[in-house]
Amino acid sequence: MADLDLPLTLTTRPPVTVRRMTPAELEIAVEWAAEEGWNPGLHDAETFYSADPGGFFALEADGVVIGTISVVRYGEEFAFAGFYILRPDLRGRGIGFALQQQFTLPFAGDRNLGIDGVFGMQPRYARAGFLFSHRNLRFQGRGGGTVPDGVQPLADVPIGRIIAYDRPFFPACRERFLRFFLTQPGALGTVACAPDGRITGYGLVRPCSIGFKIGPLFADTPEIAEDLISSLLAAVPDEPVFLDVPEPNREALTLAERHGMVPVFGTARMYSRGIPALPLDRIYGITTFELG
Repeated sequence: MADLDLPLTLTTRPPVTVRRMTPAELEIAVEWAAEEGWNPGLHDAETFYSADPGGFFALEADGVVIGTISVVRYGEEFAFAGFYILRPDLRGRGIGFALQQQFTLPFAGDRNLGIDGVFGMQPRYARAGFLFSHRNLRFQGRGGGTVPDGVQPLADVPIGRIIAYDRPFFPACRERFLRFFLTQPGALGTVACAPDGRITGYGLVRPCSIGFKIGPLFADTPEIAEDLISSLLAAVPDEPVFLDVPEPNREALTLAERHGMVPVFGTARMYSRGIPALPLDRIYGITTFELG
């Protein structure tokens, strides 16, 4: 499906125009996300923009930016929407619904569109046709501890092998995104491998507005997940650390609690066309609320 013609003016009051952002303007979305308490990564703007330069949008009214949204496309079958933030004084006027119906869904086209919506918006997304998959719970704790045996730095493993291991954990190939995300400044990653060299798990911790955030954290067994999270927490001693856990993975919830982490926020993962068959039992920490 061809892209929508942009800029696009929504039938709202006041009239809102949707246009593509410049790379510099994505900093607006990141700053607003921080003000909303979403705690974005310090390098999310440049990293996320690299995943799909055509997937970030400003909402304007009377020539002033009043909102943001992203619809990042991963190939022809999947997309993920995030960074939907509207200026507080314009909320509750139906702009979000109009944006969804007139822009977000048409822009995604035939792709299955994923979102992480706050719990309060879940009924509204359901009425728009989105299917509920599961809840993601954000846990907060503190870094510290020691690095266990059996893990190695992410930088020591060819990134192509990491991309291949990552593939089953996401609804589409996200090689372009990972090549930027996993090598961003200040991020530290660890990998677990079997004796034959096969990758059995990996994780990343990155600096954020407040402390650090772990994600992704994928592992073949709870024991491997324990080694990975221990190594990531040890990399950021005495810093606030956040981990976004898919609630159906009970072992992941236990892992977070065992490390003294407590739930502080959550989202509902929903999809527009169908719920992907992801191995949630091996997903101990999702990558991001903004890009999936």
